[in-house]
Amino acid sequence: MSIRVMLVDDQVLLRTGFRMVLAAQPDMEVVAEAGDGVEALEALRGTEVDVVLMDVRMPKLDGVETTRRICSAPDAPKVLILTTFDLDEYAFSGLKAGASGFMLKDVPPAELLGAIRSVHSGDAVVAPSTTRRLLDRFSPMLPSSGQDTGHKDLDKLTDREREVMLLVAQGLSNGEIAARLVLSEATVKTHVGRILTKLGLRDRVQVVVLAYETGLVRAGGAGGR
Repeated sequence: MSIRVMLVDDQVLLRTGFRMVLAAQPDMEVVAEAGDGVEALEALRGTEVDVVLMDVRMPKLDGVETTRRICSAPDAPKVLILTTFDLDEYAFSGLKAGASGFMLKDVPPAELLGAIRSVHSGDAVVAPSTTRRLLDRFSPMLPSSGQDTGHKDLDKLTDREREVMLLVAQGLSNGEIAARLVLSEATVKTHVGRILTKLGLRDRVQVVVLAYETGLVRAGGAGGR
């Protein structure tokens, strides 16, 4: 079954380019397009979508608020934020709003396609090291600067789960975490799944955001106290 993609961008030429790339894939289908957030929300009412490629700077309703509204719905499609600059302040807000990751608009086609497939499968976050760099840049905006804010559910984690969470937040893949902790990838994946369940999080991006907000990880990727 094809991955159903919606393109949301106010630049028609960009949408055309993305559509051409996706249309050439046997496992992808562009099922809807929108030029702003209002159009996107309207389109989603009558179209089944798996992954939304979401611009952030748009008229009427920007990508951050649109993402928040999409992700608050049950069985919501996954959202990939598309940003022009590597350190776009809107991208961080988009991640907090529930996006599953972000990418640059000039990303090579192969990386874009891989990201869509990865997000659709619910697997690892897109470009975790890039996500970490973004969070490092905007960590002063977070409510904590190295002090644990005491998220009520963190105490539910075992010592091993907290250890895995720290490594996820530092941008390590399951394979890298497995090597670091001398575990199998399957075991790491199980730990990550339990972390998401216990903390009520959608995906690894939200793990990263929470780790920064609570001070478990500080700017530069270091663990907090």
